[in-house]
Amino acid sequence: MRILIAGASGAIGPPLVRRLRANQHEVFALARSPDSAPALKEIGAEPVIADALDAAAVKAAVGRIRPDAVVNELTSLPRHYTPAEMKAAAERDRKVRVEGNINLLAALRDAGVRRYLLKSSGLWYAPGAGLADESVPFITSASPGVEASARTFMELEARASATPGIEFVALRYGFFYGPGTWYTREGDIGDQVRQQQVPIIGEGQGVYSFVHIDDAAGATAAALECPPGAYNIVDGNPSPQHLWLTAFARAAGAPAPPRVTEEEALRTSGPDAVYYATRLRGATRLRGAS
Repeated sequence: MRILIAGASGAIGPPLVRRLRANQHEVFALARSPDSAPALKEIGAEPVIADALDAAAVKAAVGRIRPDAVVNELTSLPRHYTPAEMKAAAERDRKVRVEGNINLLAALRDAGVRRYLLKSSGLWYAPGAGLADESVPFITSASPGVEASARTFMELEARASATPGIEFVALRYGFFYGPGTWYTREGDIGDQVRQQQVPIIGEGQGVYSFVHIDDAAGATAAALECPPGAYNIVDGNPSPQHLWLTAFARAAGAPAPPRVTEEEALRTSGPDAVYYATRLRGATRLRGAS
């Protein structure tokens, strides 16, 4: 296939391009400026200069390449993970995801592209017993940042689902870990854990679903052939915060994480941190999904 990736400069870009090239696909990648082209060439993608926020440029690029499939991995996340940087980047990230999605979908229709893969999230499921599969709705009432994120992903998926003439796959990833992500011994979370900046909050019962970046890339490549629909792309070991954070600290050569009450965390870290640590619902896949 001819594959166009939007957002190949993110953490998933290098392993995804490698996997697609190994499967004999021809890979193109949107580049916002010519300055981004060398890095994309280095990972094995052919750069296509077009800002995802420029509808005309996206339409021209897609029309010129005529890909068989478009993979939307667009984000605008900060290079370093800190609460302050995440908050500062939130509006820009939403703009890139929402407007980029609109522009890509419009270009697909005009170019006759048949398959669209969208970076979504398996983190924002409504509360309930046990793990959430893809049939569970996203949460509609939560802490401010969590609720805003859930609304964004609902909007992205709804717009793609309503686009006629395409085979749409929602890639509901868990938290990425592995090379190039925040969740490594050498990454930002590793540094913060060693500095005792990431506490277990309350009972730490919020359940996290992770996925190794290489596994996420493999699942994304496989989604070029799977039936359309939403897929949780998560590992088989969802873990409450108190378990995974303790294990991660040990692996990162850090002391055991400190513990704080929910009330203390609300004052020092805010309601989103408390939600993650105490209310997050883990994800699984529907029986038979692959």
